[in-house]
Amino acid sequence: MLNTYTFPEFDYIRSADQDAAQPVKHPVVVIGAGPMGLAAAIDLAIHDIPVVVLDDNNTVSVGSRAVCYAKRFLDISDRLGVGQRCVDKGVTWNIGKVFFESEQIYSFNMLPEEHHRRPGFINLQQYYLEEYYVDRVNELEKADLRWKNKVVGIEQGNDEVTLTVETPEGPYTLKADYVVACDGAGSKTREACGLESKGQIFQDRFLIADVVMDPKKFPPERWFWFNPPFHEGQSTLLHRQADNVWRIDFDLGWDADPEEEKKPENIIPRVKAFLGEDVEFELEWASVYTFTCRRMDNFRHGRIFFAGDAAHQVSPFGARGANSGIEDIDNLTWKLQMVLNGQADDNLLDTYSDERAFAADENILNSTRSTDFITPKNGANRAFRDAVLWLAKDYTFARPLVNSGRLSVPPFLTESSLNTEDADVFNCKVVPGAPCTDGPVKRAGEDSFLLGALGNVFNGLLFADSRGDLDAGTLAQLAELAQQDVPVKCYVVASHEMDVALPEGVELLVDTVGVVQERLDAKNGTFYLMRPDQLVTARMRSFDKAAVVAAQNKALGK
Repeated sequence: MLNTYTFPEFDYIRSADQDAAQPVKHPVVVIGAGPMGLAAAIDLAIHDIPVVVLDDNNTVSVGSRAVCYAKRFLDISDRLGVGQRCVDKGVTWNIGKVFFESEQIYSFNMLPEEHHRRPGFINLQQYYLEEYYVDRVNELEKADLRWKNKVVGIEQGNDEVTLTVETPEGPYTLKADYVVACDGAGSKTREACGLESKGQIFQDRFLIADVVMDPKKFPPERWFWFNPPFHEGQSTLLHRQADNVWRIDFDLGWDADPEEEKKPENIIPRVKAFLGEDVEFELEWASVYTFTCRRMDNFRHGRIFFAGDAAHQVSPFGARGANSGIEDIDNLTWKLQMVLNGQADDNLLDTYSDERAFAADENILNSTRSTDFITPKNGANRAFRDAVLWLAKDYTFARPLVNSGRLSVPPFLTESSLNTEDADVFNCKVVPGAPCTDGPVKRAGEDSFLLGALGNVFNGLLFADSRGDLDAGTLAQLAELAQQDVPVKCYVVASHEMDVALPEGVELLVDTVGVVQERLDAKNGTFYLMRPDQLVTARMRSFDKAAVVAAQNKALGK
């Protein structure tokens, strides 16, 4: 099996730390080189923070595992320098279809708006994603990725963390200001710290079968069947991935024997019943899984931070695992940068757990609801579900009640202590605590997108209709924001090109089709302030430098 991909083997390389007379101290050590650990390394390195990544393996993950990556994941990956490669290899999709028994009851679009750089979702096997992220880490001078380095001991002091690391050449010790644990659902770091995740284990089993077949059999869409004729009383999910690999998820029920169900002689008849006896396919990979919805009470433990599955787990329905995990990293790394550079106090790091625990609770709630709908546990729940499905065929009001795995959307951190409340009236979805929207712009005469212009720093958008709206005092204040200890990179957003000399640190963006202004409900003089993770943290109808500085200080936990 797994004939479509050749797994790389990364070399163990002896580090200079192993020969040091005393343990070497690093600003950040990341445990685990899965998607989240690699993303953390990239983000820290491009923020100019030296980082060491330790992993006990020397290759990428086996099997498709995480396959669905949402627009927000891709937007973050773009900032990390990996997004385009993922999109080029992955299968783009926006359309999902829901079937009940033998009938399609409705379809939905994950990106109903036009004029976004990235699609609603791509499907890509996790091993490709990890390979691309590894390549990106290896490009960065500040990142040190160490394979066959297994953390076997961790001890936390007041001002540092001490790690004992086992290698093929014996153990060594290193120290860190902070540790980011990205070592998965069975986190040994969490165990070593005497911490636990709490939640619900679901009494259900599912079979994943990755098969290679003709791509013309199905379009690149998400198809979900409730009680199909080929798998009566259960459910089935279909996704297309790269290399003409199709992922099929079969609901098996709790009584199924996982070892028996994983055998090819038992999988192949299920797949043939689904595809038809005349369809040629090759079994690529298979796994039987159960799942848990749970999280840690707090994602920060002193100088140790937990992210991704190490901090929280959800069911695979809705593709919330990897998509939520990278948002953890996006939230944490800029805060670590600010603290390590002396630009914010340590208390800013507490907001990582506050904000991301809220997001985890939202994901767990939606995952639990998905599971209860997909696998009803009694006759009354099944009758309700089936009635909803029949109604959804003809009545749009019933469709929001159908839950075949509500797909991942980023949380709106509207209650975050880092936000500045609106003093003015706005009429749009992009509120403080929400990710900034996207839209086509021209930057220095070249076609681009808003999110592509915004970097991993504080960003400000000032909307102006004409050159006359940009007096000398306003331009000087924008320049001052760009030259602060914690700079705010400022953009003037206009509906057309303007012949105006902008000061250093200030650029012009032309809103070429007007959607940026529309989506942000921006009028002449409107100003938006974005955090380095591109969440809106403040907005105002008229630019006021003092108000912007106050909002930025609040976003820094000051």
